[in-house]
Amino acid sequence: MTRFACGVAGSLVVAGSVAALSQGSSQPDRVALRADAPGVVSRGAEIYATHCASCHGADLEGQADWQTRGPDGRLPAPPHDASGHTWHHDADTLFRLTKYGVARMIGDPDYASNMPAYEDVLTDDDIVAVLRYIKSTWPEEIRAMHDDREPRE
Repeated sequence: MTRFACGVAGSLVVAGSVAALSQGSSQPDRVALRADAPGVVSRGAEIYATHCASCHGADLEGQADWQTRGPDGRLPAPPHDASGHTWHHDADTLFRLTKYGVARMIGDPDYASNMPAYEDVLTDDDIVAVLRYIKSTWPEEIRAMHDDREPRE
């Protein structure tokens, strides 16, 4: 399966899980990620450096062989730059994945992942700031595609 097909297939599975998770959530119905808020993006870069870069890389490059499970059965941290699949996911999915972690998001408490849940670590505004920072690093054409998935105000 190609990298793009893997990303699309994963997006569909995760997106279905997001719908189930969003019921009863205290989160806003839709999260919008605008990459054009310099103060928020700057704060997001600082939070990313503190909480995310140790796994996802200082330059958002992810870990080596991020699409291949390791001996422990877990996937390495994916890149958040244009070479990864982050931009294939809508903002709601990215927000909930970061806040709740993979296992809770997909409804499988036994799913093993090195991605922690940040629900008790970062505020919702902090999570959005990090995601806005990540999005701000993508090439314009990828940001435009991602913008098409954003809720309209």
